[in-house]
Amino acid sequence: MMRVILNIVTGVVIVLALRCTPASNDVVVIKFWGMGNEGEMVLPLIKEFERLNPTIKVETQQIPWTAAHEKLLTAYAGESTPDVCQLGNTWLPEFTVLNALEPLDPFVKNSTLVDLNDIFPGVLKTNILDSTLYGIPWYVDTRVVFYRKDMLKQAGFDEFPKTWGEVLQASRTIQQQAKASKKLCYPFFLPTNEWVPAIALGMQAGGNFLKEKNSRGNFSGKQFTKAFSLLNEFYRKQYSPSGMQLITNMYNSFSDGLIAMYITGPWNIGEFTRRIPAHLQQQWMTAPLPSMDSLWPGVSLPLGTSLVMFKNSKHKKAAWKLIEFLSSVEQSIKFYNVTGNLPPRQAAWRDSSLAHNQYVKAFYQQLQRVDPLPQIPEWEQIVIRLQTYVEYIATGTTTVEQALKQFDGEVDVMLEKRRWLVEKQR
Repeated sequence: MMRVILNIVTGVVIVLALRCTPASNDVVVIKFWGMGNEGEMVLPLIKEFERLNPTIKVETQQIPWTAAHEKLLTAYAGESTPDVCQLGNTWLPEFTVLNALEPLDPFVKNSTLVDLNDIFPGVLKTNILDSTLYGIPWYVDTRVVFYRKDMLKQAGFDEFPKTWGEVLQASRTIQQQAKASKKLCYPFFLPTNEWVPAIALGMQAGGNFLKEKNSRGNFSGKQFTKAFSLLNEFYRKQYSPSGMQLITNMYNSFSDGLIAMYITGPWNIGEFTRRIPAHLQQQWMTAPLPSMDSLWPGVSLPLGTSLVMFKNSKHKKAAWKLIEFLSSVEQSIKFYNVTGNLPPRQAAWRDSSLAHNQYVKAFYQQLQRVDPLPQIPEWEQIVIRLQTYVEYIATGTTTVEQALKQFDGEVDVMLEKRRWLVEKQR
């Protein structure tokens, strides 16, 4: 009798288990591509998503950033793009032109989780092209100044300068004090192999990098000439080294007082915490960019990555669920805690892990004043080439006016196809 009862109970348990477990043909499989370190660090979040959504399985592939662009283009050509992908904000225009991305406005309209009003406005704008939303910001990145508090204080500044004029004044004083002590010092490190400082200054001067419907360069115009001239002043007065050979290790140079100020991103909070000696840990801080106008902080760049859905996805409903989950306030806080990547949702910044971090405050302030870059596929190619002209003015190879006139010529060549399309539409 007991054996019969045991068999019945066992049968009931098996039936219930089968009812509770989705059949394999009921499970939707979607593909997610994550770039660089994020492709690995996102795995615990993906596992949690699958637990909460047992009918959806996510196949995650980690793609190195160095190979990501080419792999995405190859996948597009072969019609084998993933359902969801992490995409750099500067790449969005290119894949929009290819008509590869699914517009997300209808999904957001029916979502109770995605709140566009809670996303930093300047960051959200990078995901909107021709009034259509193509991406949901996953993490945000901008640039602020990391500086030596003790060296600025000794130069007469209890807090970081709010204008570039004051920064030049601080740089002059810091350099004079170093010379008096027979020390070498470049107060404000502006690497010649980075385009961000030049573009940030250009944005503060009014932007207008391009003209004629983004079909020609306008870098030799009055606004960017003003920005490039300011940049050149740091090199001309040797407030920044004119080459990279003198700063072989930025963290050591910062610790040794060879440099006192440096424009960089949020990943360096962790690096400075680890690499700056213990006796100097209370002597460094972050600050928003100084301004070229009466408003503070000065304009900076909205960088970072977004989550996009490809048009050829056969499981758009499941793909959107994943985007909703990963971009939620709760998951963005978890992602910040494991990666240091800053959340795009402002509500997340009320969490103690962010609210009590003194170095993060400058990034929150800066994200209130960021403007999108020109949304054209050629933009990344343009700014990479700009680095060459930064080096030209830093080394005195050419004047600011000559450099920008020549650069505009190169930009016009890069935009030749766009110009043909613009003229054809007239």
